[in-house]
Amino acid sequence: MGRVFDSAFARLYEQWLNSPEGISLDRLSTELIMRLLQPKRGERVLDIGCGTGNHLLIFYRIGLDVTGLDASSYMLDIARSRLGHRAALELGRAEDLPFEDNEFDITTLILTLEFLDDPLAALQEAGRVTRDRIFVGVLNSLSIGCILKKLAALFQHSIFRGLHTFTLWELSGLVRRAYGEAPIKWGSVQMLPFLPIRHEEGFERSSLLQSQPFGTFLGLACTMTYTLKTRYIGVLEKSKKGADSIARSARF
Repeated sequence: MGRVFDSAFARLYEQWLNSPEGISLDRLSTELIMRLLQPKRGERVLDIGCGTGNHLLIFYRIGLDVTGLDASSYMLDIARSRLGHRAALELGRAEDLPFEDNEFDITTLILTLEFLDDPLAALQEAGRVTRDRIFVGVLNSLSIGCILKKLAALFQHSIFRGLHTFTLWELSGLVRRAYGEAPIKWGSVQMLPFLPIRHEEGFERSSLLQSQPFGTFLGLACTMTYTLKTRYIGVLEKSKKGADSIARSARF
């Protein structure tokens, strides 16, 4: 199941997100998510590990039908206070989702795998409930930002203490194990977390830079593929075919 956010740990997480570095990362990663996912108004999206609902609110504002799941009741209470009835919120585990097969057009796991004991099981469950696209966003082991944060965590209480981060190769390997040879697109953002925000436009938003696997945030979008498709035949249609068959048999 992994780490479940209690109130103390949630405060540390929110403190990091609300720092200048965290605000910059949130803005850049949101742009990357939209670019790789290309969400369309009216699509159903599930955010696994939705936390306090930050991404749910973003998805709602662009016209998506939003559902969030988190293992922390504390985090979900905050999400409910922010979103009200605009989102369906569920308490549950990423490795055992309480949803039907292919229930969502899009599923996202944004800064979620880092806190799980079995990220592969979570990816497989995400694939089960998704009919089209999956986005996975993680903190990058090879980034300057994560290396510095992990070093600092040796001397202070931090969410980065003992946190499992990922390289692009590790993440893409997990996705391949979960979904086979499904098409993927990826990018990374925030190469230099200490760069002043006013310089982001000309540096951090460079497409050439975002194609390098060294940003603090790695994002990977996967399009689900299926080798077998079934055709639904309604009850009335099947009954009609059965009646026609009986009628033909009676003539002979």
